[in-house]
Formats: sequence, C-alpha cells, structure tokens
Amino acid sequence: MEEKKFQPYVPADKVMPEFTVVSVILGAILAIVFGGANAYLGLRVGMTVSASIPAAVISMGIIRKVLKRDSILENNMVQTIGSAGESVAAGAIFTLPALFMWAKEGMGNAPSLVEIGLIALCGGVLGVLMMIPLRSALIVKEHGVLAYPEGQACAEVLIAGEEGGAKASTVFSGLGIAAVYKFIADGLKVFPSEITYDISAYKGSGIGIDVLPALAGVGYICGAKVSSYLFAGGLLGWFVIMPLMVLFGSDLILFPVTDMTIGELVAKDGVSALWGNYLRYIGAGAVACGGVLSLVKSLPLIIRTFKDAMGDYAKGRGEASSLRTEQDLSMKVVLLGVLAVAVVLWLVPAIPLNLFTALIVIIFGFFFATVSSRMVGLIGSSNNPVSGMAIATLLISTLLLKATGTDGIEGMTAAIVIGGVICVIAAIAGDTSQDLKTGFLVGATPKKQQIGEIVGVAVSAVAIGAILYLLSMAWGGYGSDALPAPQATLMKMIVEGVMGGNLPWNLVLVGVFIALMVEVLKIPVLPFAIGLYLPIYLSVPMMLGGALRWFLEKRKYASEKEKDNVVQSGVLYSSGLIAGEGIVGILLAVLAIIPAGVDAEGAALYVSDKINISELFSIGQIGGLVVFALLLLTIYRFATKDQKKS
Repeated sequence: MEEKKFQPYVPADKVMPEFTVVSVILGAILAIVFGGANAYLGLRVGMTVSASIPAAVISMGIIRKVLKRDSILENNMVQTIGSAGESVAAGAIFTLPALFMWAKEGMGNAPSLVEIGLIALCGGVLGVLMMIPLRSALIVKEHGVLAYPEGQACAEVLIAGEEGGAKASTVFSGLGIAAVYKFIADGLKVFPSEITYDISAYKGSGIGIDVLPALAGVGYICGAKVSSYLFAGGLLGWFVIMPLMVLFGSDLILFPVTDMTIGELVAKDGVSALWGNYLRYIGAGAVACGGVLSLVKSLPLIIRTFKDAMGDYAKGRGEASSLRTEQDLSMKVVLLGVLAVAVVLWLVPAIPLNLFTALIVIIFGFFFATVSSRMVGLIGSSNNPVSGMAIATLLISTLLLKATGTDGIEGMTAAIVIGGVICVIAAIAGDTSQDLKTGFLVGATPKKQQIGEIVGVAVSAVAIGAILYLLSMAWGGYGSDALPAPQATLMKMIVEGVMGGNLPWNLVLVGVFIALMVEVLKIPVLPFAIGLYLPIYLSVPMMLGGALRWFLEKRKYASEKEKDNVVQSGVLYSSGLIAGEGIVGILLAVLAIIPAGVDAEGAALYVSDKINISELFSIGQIGGLVVFALLLLTIYRFATKDQKKS
C-alpha cells in the first residue's frame, strides 16, 4: 500500500525539462571530472566515494545560478549522468592496473585504450540494464524498507536547492581549498605529503600519516565507526604482527624476499618493507575472506530480490505504464541489450574473452548486480563491497579457467578482464539504484534516468583509458609508492596465486583466520581487513576525519534538524575536498609528463620538476602536520558556520 500513498515532489502528471542538451553536456563533464578524481583517489588509497551529492550540488550551482534555469528534474538528470563516472572509475581501477603491472614485468602487453574503454562500457551497460528489472521490487515495492541513504540524501539536497544555493558554495569552497593545498604539497612540494616514523625502541613498528585533504574527507564521510575499523586493522598490522615478525624471525629468510633475512630487510629498507613484502599478503587473505563472508550473508537477500523481480514481471507489472513516473526501458530492450553486450565480449578481438568466459560474465554479472542493488539500499554506496565481489569472481573464474586449460598469462589476463567487467557491473548497479531512488522521491522519469545512466557510462568509458595511461606514466607506474593501486595489486596477487601456485599461502591463511576471528567478534570484516591491507599512513588521517565527525555528532544541539545540518554541511565540504585533490592530482599527472628540457647531467626534466621549489623553501614534516591540523579546522568551520549564524 505504501507505494500508492507516496507522492513524489514533482507529480506524475506534471512535465518539466529533464533530459535536455544542457543536462547531458553538464552531466557528461561531471562524469569525466568525478571519474578522474575517483580514479586517482582509488589508486592511492583503494577506496572511492559516491559522487551523486556533489554532482547534484554543482549542477544546482551552475543551472540555477549561472544559466538561470529552474527544473529540479534537469538537476537530477545531471547528477544521474555525472555520478556514473565515479562508478565506472571504481570498477576499472580495482582490477585493470594489474594488466599494466604484468606488462611492466614483461608478461604480456599493456591493455590498449580500446580494450579498457570496451571493458568499462560493457560492464557499465550491463550494470544499468540488469538493474532495470529490479527497480519495481527494490525502489517502489520496498519504499520505506530499503533506505538507499545516498539516494535519499541526494533527493533532499535537490529539494533544498529549490530554496537556495548555500550548499553549492560549501562544496566549491572545499574543492578550491583542497586544490590549492594539493598543489602546494605535491606540486610545489613546500612540505612532504607523507610523514613517516619508524619506532626504534619497538622494532618492527612504525607510524605515519599522509597529510592530504582527500583522506580527511574520506574519513569524515565514512564516519568514526568505519574509520576506526580501518585504523584498528592498521594497528594490528603495524604494532602487533610486524613487531612479532622481527622479534621471532629476525634471522629468518622468508619468501618472497629470498636474498636477505627479515632483520636485514628492516635495516636496509625500513619498517615499510615488512608491510610491502609480508603484511600485504596477510591483508589480502583477510580481504578475500571478508568478501566471501559478506556474499554468504547476503545470499538470502539475493534470492528474495530475484524472486520478487521475476514475480512482478510474470504478473505484467513490467509492462509500460501510462504514468510518467512508472515508465522503464522495456524488457525487450533490456534483453536485446544484454545479448548485444555478450556478443561484443565474445567476438570483439580487443577483448580477450571467448564464449565460455563471456557466459561467466553474464551469469556472475546478474548475480552481483542483484547483490549490489540491494546492499546499497541497506548500507549505502560507500559500504558496497565491490572489491569483495571482485575477489570472489576472480577466485572462481581463475579456478574455472585453469580447470579448462586456459592458464599462464592468457588465463590470468582473461580472469582480470572478467573481474574488471564484474567490478564495473556491481559499481554501476549500485549507483543506478541510488539514482533511481532519488528520481522516485523527486518525481523523475525512470526511463529517461536509465538512458542518462548509459550516457554517463559511455562518456566515462571513453575517458577512463586515457586517465589510467596518464596516471601510470606520471607516477612511475602502478604498484609504485606514489600510486600503489592497492586493490588491483591484491587482485593481481590472487590471480597469480591461484593460477601459478606462487602465493605464500601461510601468510594468506593467517589473514583468513584473522578475518574469521573478527567476524566472530561481530566486527565488520571488510573495513578492518582493508585497514590491515593498506599502510597505516592512510588510515591515520581517515581516523582523524572520522573522529572529527564523531565530535560534531556528540555535541549538544538545539534540535535534531540542526545537528543533521551541521553533519551534512561537513559531508558536502568533505566531498569538495575529495574532488579538489583528485582534480589537481590529474593536473599534476599531466605536468609530470610534459617535457621541459634536460638538467646539467643530461637527464630529462618535466614541468613538474620545474615547479618543485622544495630545495629553495620547505616547512618540513612539522609544518606539514600543522597545515593538516588547520585543514581539519576548516572542516569544523564549514560544518558549523550556519549554526553560528543562527
């Protein structure tokens, strides 16, 4: 009965500008910008952040204030198209950099721009199409049951935008401050962006912090709980496991380092070498186990969602409706689209898949689109375990490929491509679900939103290949200190381990049993495991951002509405911080590959070298900590500025 009672903000019988030239162009630009920003962020820290709300706010700022147009549905279309870029980037960066790393090692060739674009496009289109049959069951039928937090928040922002554009200025402020900060830190290099310290009195341990605005923003948006789970994983790795390795195994030679003992490795390369050579395998085992556990727990939800969706179409609910707000792309279009993508995956030479592997993609794709669509409704897009789904896909697909005789680099490449397509499917299905929830609340036309999602996917797919190549060339390749690509490195390790049997399985199993212990203690496994897998330098600034949000949430307020306004203002500002750093990260990547002559010794110089003034002026590590503290204060100030006015 709930769906009959619900009335959207724009009634079904009212027609407003929606899928317009302006909304498509602006949405496409935002899809590329947020896709690039999230690609950079994900390749650095292994996480991406939903772009729907900042895209909606920026859209309102431009459409309402600059272009003087007034249509909430047009704004909604911009964020629908724009947010697709973030999801395509997430799916691509979690897997495809593994192909670059193999090429660097002399195994196979780096993927072409066409291959990357087609993988992203096929995955994105499948993600949108496979979510369409689920819309009635998840968005409409379970309205009031499934929260879709980002979808609801985005709708609230759009509706609030009808009354003024104060929120847009908050996002732009964060974007501008982060852009300047990032340029000073990593462009001019006035202070180091990574500050580390090995604790000599407690051998094998170390602490550090990456003083970057995006990390503080991610921590604030994720909140204290998720940030603390990440930090707890880092503490276990850097203050328990690594010191124990030095205490009991200082004289031990342990694979993969075969030419020196653990003690010699620490003496030569520092504590971070323990993380790079050993702790990452333990973290990989924990993340893999966490991904499988999250899928097992969601199986009843998957079965119920599929059953409900098919039941609706069997009763004729999937047929075209006369009401504008109930019109989806027809099932005929959906089925033909899925079939066309399957044929492309099978027959296009640029994609290294055959009929068997294309079928694996379609079967796993629908399975994980269903998982993702329901999971984001329950826990939000930021907690959508896309990497866990990719890990499960890689384990099963690699075993199947090996069993059918496709092994070596050919089999490993096929496994990563399968994982890449599935990653994009899961990410886009979740994003589409949130966007359709926003549209349901504001009164958008689902059919037009679904076309908009495909437009966003197509634009992002064209851009993501160039972005991946640009970042790889500028930052010394994937797997380097500047661009660790943690998720893709993990996927590479898993595929190599299953296919070649060269994974240190004892370390992986230690991680598996740590994850099981954490599950028994009823602690969310995936964020804890990711904290164990990533260097502690990344979880410390996220913890500080999360602690700041906790402080703001625990203060006394005159009303619950005032508290929500403060917290949401901080989220908008933090979204701007993430976007600003990501955009300047792309700019610095461009500067790092533009030639600018040679130095005195004849070595090539680039524009990034020319703007580096660290030898002339630097405020050092202490200065970097002070500047980061001031950055945290700006989050506090922008979160509470409206409260102070009132």
